Amino acid sequence: MIDRETIRRILDAADIVDVVSEFVTLRKAGVNYKGLCPFHNERTPSFVVSPSKQFCKCFSCGKGGNVVHFIMEHEQMTYPEALKWLARRYGIEVKERELTAEERMAESERESLFILNEWARDYFTDTLLHHPDGQAVGMAYFRQRGFRDDTIRKFQLGYSLPARDALARAALAKGYRREYLVKTGLCYETEDGRLLDRYHGRVIFPVHTVSGKVVAFGGRVMNTGAKVAKYVNSPESEIYHKSNELYGLYLAKHAIVKQGRCFLVEGYTDVISMHQSGVENVVASSGTSLTEGQIRLIHRFTEHITVLYDGDMAGIKASLRGIDMLLREGMNVKVLLLPDGDDPDSFARKHTAEEFQQYIDQHQTDFIRFKTNLLLADCGDDPVKRAGLITDIVRSIAAIPDAIVRQMYVRECAAMMAVDERLVVDAVAKQQRAEREAQDKARQRQAEAKTEPAPSAETDEAPPAAVAETVSSATTAATTIGAEERLLMQLVVRYGELTAGTVDDGEGGERPVSVIEYIASDLAAEELTLRTPLFARMLAEAVQHLGEPGFRAMDYFMQHPDAEVSRMAAALATDRYQLSRYHFRQRAAGPELPVEQLMEESPLNDRNRLGELAPRLLMDFKYAVVKDELAGLLRRMRSPETAADPDACTRLMKRYMDLAGVERELARALGDRVVTL
Repeated sequence: MIDRETIRRILDAADIVDVVSEFVTLRKAGVNYKGLCPFHNERTPSFVVSPSKQFCKCFSCGKGGNVVHFIMEHEQMTYPEALKWLARRYGIEVKERELTAEERMAESERESLFILNEWARDYFTDTLLHHPDGQAVGMAYFRQRGFRDDTIRKFQLGYSLPARDALARAALAKGYRREYLVKTGLCYETEDGRLLDRYHGRVIFPVHTVSGKVVAFGGRVMNTGAKVAKYVNSPESEIYHKSNELYGLYLAKHAIVKQGRCFLVEGYTDVISMHQSGVENVVASSGTSLTEGQIRLIHRFTEHITVLYDGDMAGIKASLRGIDMLLREGMNVKVLLLPDGDDPDSFARKHTAEEFQQYIDQHQTDFIRFKTNLLLADCGDDPVKRAGLITDIVRSIAAIPDAIVRQMYVRECAAMMAVDERLVVDAVAKQQRAEREAQDKARQRQAEAKTEPAPSAETDEAPPAAVAETVSSATTAATTIGAEERLLMQLVVRYGELTAGTVDDGEGGERPVSVIEYIASDLAAEELTLRTPLFARMLAEAVQHLGEPGFRAMDYFMQHPDAEVSRMAAALATDRYQLSRYHFRQRAAGPELPVEQLMEESPLNDRNRLGELAPRLLMDFKYAVVKDELAGLLRRMRSPETAADPDACTRLMKRYMDLAGVERELARALGDRVVTL
């Protein structure tokens, strides 16, 4: 486990703008930076990075935190993995205490898979560069493709020996576990228990994440006469999901940002040859249909994409629907058709970067125009085919989110197809209505699935309608308790060590009391505890460490060795919240803040009114607890067992009436104040 002091040094050294900029295109927005959220699909930037607070936050999906949490979420790393990633980046030595046997057993399997992939990459590369078979077969192939030695090293290309178990034996000899060799897809097991190499006798193309970690491999067969697949790729695994990866993006991302455009090709060698020719802002879908995850990856770095085709009409038509997805995401899509007989690989090898770029500038065309011309050439004068063409084009135009751009395409395509513009407008509107209705139905089905009552464990039947109101009431009360707990813990994390007021010191004087002490002692006096285990644990730790010199709740929890605690602290620190009705009124009186200012919003009134907010939030929590108990009592009184026991019913009723009185008193004290998260 990484010690707290090392975590502190990592957080002090890491600059969140510097780190996030490696994955997201950020633009200055006042004192902050803003870009498209990397965690969900969006067209309008709502992801804000605050250099002063060293926090990031998406004000649409809510994800964010400090620099460690960003790396965890973006790269799907564990807490220790993200800390080590940052430590390597900033040259910080990571000190870890000796793990217990239980902790060693719980070590991240993901990290083991990444480590094994890195070893395999080095094994394949070393075989290519130094083994006689690698030189004679692998290097001969790459040089025949025109790849220079520096390009081969840049893309970490390799070779797998023809022996069916060469890598397996080498990995086992190094101490790597058999199960991990299978899980990464480097090897597979036969029915008789043998462990065989997946890529034997193939040249190897490592696939990297956007941060440079090896997640998968592609292997091309060298024996052209063999009746096997030309390419073999890694299977899906815990660390590899092909729909979320693009070959070459790790090496292309800076060029994409600099050039303001991304070129999309199909295969590994297309990317490598274009890089070698000097066109580096290029990625490949690696032979798979374009996915939403891949589109989001590109959209983080640019809105402009050019798709390169090699003249194969059948392949072009098969990929058109995938490009509609790009349009739907608000991307500006162009198409480049290469000369007959050329693919991006062969064309790049024949031309310099300047010639390639000149050809692109002269021949790339807008996708809608390209698609219209392509389909018009097929249908000729056949009216039925032309009607189908209009439907197909309309589907693409309807996918464009910008109304002005959409209208321009409507006008141009109507002219190209020689039809009345109003017909195209009506068809686009009809297509959009159909898509909205389909989306609404899908959302309705999801909502119904979420709200459908759970079946009874005994009868598999839904709960009777008579208790539906009680179940709903209890659920609402429990939800409210969680919300009030969260507000209490926001106060603890943000201002826990600050003074909330004074109390009698027992000697006729007064002593200051902190927010942490005030909340903890009040809950203890009422024999109440926080219902959320993590919140209860965090409050207990805050009480335990409150007296330590220099204790600051925010720093303590953000630098916590436990990832769950650290992430919750970040969430509580960045939540946009309203602690009191007075705060709400002050906010409502002014204009709505733009997204880029929200990270800098400093609730000074909250800090100055801790003596008022702490008791009010505690009262909210107590009120929610009483409501929850009332709902539970009502549920019990309505049960058949209670109805058959008059004495039990009387006791429950008395308790209910007593609590109802407490509820009224609390409601009177709270007045009309509303707390919202």
